[in-house]
Amino acid sequence: MPSEFQVLLLAMAPISELRGAIPVGLAGLKLPFWEVFLISYVGNLIPVAFLLLALEPLANFLSGRFKIFRKLFDWLFQRTRKNIATWVEKYGQKALVLFVAIPLPVTGGWTGSIAAFLFGFPFRVAFPLIALGVLIAGVIVSVLTLSGIAIEKYLGWQMLVTIIGVVIIGWLVYRHLKKNR
Repeated sequence: MPSEFQVLLLAMAPISELRGAIPVGLAGLKLPFWEVFLISYVGNLIPVAFLLLALEPLANFLSGRFKIFRKLFDWLFQRTRKNIATWVEKYGQKALVLFVAIPLPVTGGWTGSIAAFLFGFPFRVAFPLIALGVLIAGVIVSVLTLSGIAIEKYLGWQMLVTIIGVVIIGWLVYRHLKKNR
């Protein structure tokens, strides 16, 4: 399978999206930056367009006919509402861009599409907002990936692992302190 197609499929996948496709394309497959970025960006937006157009009719059809899908959609929609509701109340439509732009698990284009559906954003509003969020996430992931590649190249993989470890520990300490306030 061609390397570019692997990047495209990874960018279209719901868990990895462009957050996984860019590091794999740059560090793993050694493809040129702009090629990886553009393929990942477009690949991440393909399912977004489909989800925004098809989610409501599909959810209604499956929920009406199968109890297991009704339970699945109830759980998924409730979880997504909980994760983004305060953001939407505070920032309105900009919340969708911010939510998608943060390159963390379960905050990408797929979840953003579900959130847009749940909060009633029409396609013409939701798609450009999600596309902007994916673009911002792509820039962040690219900077982090290229930084990691440079650190590994010039300082060695041990230093890269050390830096990642320090960042993770710092983040965990911050979360712990924030939680105990």
